[in-house]
Amino acid sequence: MTVADSTSSATPTPRLRAALDTFPPYVPGKPPRQVEGLRPYKLSSNENFLPPLPEVLETMAEQAKDPAHYPDDAAQALRQGLAERLDVDRDELVVTTGASELLVALTEITSDQNTEAIYPWPSFEMYPQTTGLVGAERIEVALTADGRHDLEAMAAAVTDRTSLIILCSPNNPTGPVLRDEEVRDFLDRVPSHVLVAFDEAYWEFATAAGRARGVDLVRDYPNLVLVRTFSKAHGLAGLRVGYAVAHPQVIDGLLKAVIPFGVTDMSQAAALESLRRWDRVLDRARQIATARDDFAEALRDQGWEVPEAQANFVWLPLGSLSSAFEDACVERAVAVRNLGEGVRISIGEPEALSRVLEIAQAFRAEHFG
Repeated sequence: MTVADSTSSATPTPRLRAALDTFPPYVPGKPPRQVEGLRPYKLSSNENFLPPLPEVLETMAEQAKDPAHYPDDAAQALRQGLAERLDVDRDELVVTTGASELLVALTEITSDQNTEAIYPWPSFEMYPQTTGLVGAERIEVALTADGRHDLEAMAAAVTDRTSLIILCSPNNPTGPVLRDEEVRDFLDRVPSHVLVAFDEAYWEFATAAGRARGVDLVRDYPNLVLVRTFSKAHGLAGLRVGYAVAHPQVIDGLLKAVIPFGVTDMSQAAALESLRRWDRVLDRARQIATARDDFAEALRDQGWEVPEAQANFVWLPLGSLSSAFEDACVERAVAVRNLGEGVRISIGEPEALSRVLEIAQAFRAEHFG
């Protein structure tokens, strides 16, 4: 007999916060189904299909020797490397266990049940989770028809209760990037006491002219915090390394909210080694961006409406057909991300993308004639 069996009739269930009922849990991308005769491909989690650089793997092996001691909580070496690379001061940086921890911490230092948080929707699924967990009222501002932020509507949604605004560029899952001029116009309209998080998890893949650059924006707007990660372009998703760039006052607040000793020495060393090879990382990101552009154009040639793709994925706004398309991919050993409003397809190996194009063409013929 389990503890639950022995106590369920005599003891009420633990009382959890009512806010938990107001948002769904984060659901990770599904693994592909095993289909006989087909190599499975996971295109559901926006992972980098290229392995980390060889020097990074060597560094990981060298560092995986002493798990008995805590890591450097201040991530001194990695922060110094980032400061030199980004031309910012070290006290304008914090390193965390992925960008996800930053989103949690930013919400904790700004928001509670008396505040409002504004973010675009659909966008990264953690936005409703982190803001909902603290009890903030969530203001989800619908994207435009072409999958872009409606910055006019987001500015109009600001009230005296607004404590946090989140922007995502390129937007996950739809793909478009924000332009510098439109972001600056938006930030000029936001009260200076409202913290704005600029989520640039996929910035390395963006190629559009005039795109906003978070590091430049932080220098000009003290209420902006830049959120980035080593998970995507650097191919280190499994090591959980993210970082924020912000003015020291914001960094001081974040340091009170992030997990102590969260980023291992091995993760810090691997991220620093990858950072030292910045040009090679960006070159690989450009290769993926080229494959993305070709894939998006091939889908458009088939007749699909594909929004501006600026990350390492493309978005098909399939609406009610999203589940059927996901099922069609599952039958061919491909996992894609069905988000209800549409399907997000990560850029993977050429063979994987070719198979998706075959699936998409057959699906379009079946459902659209």
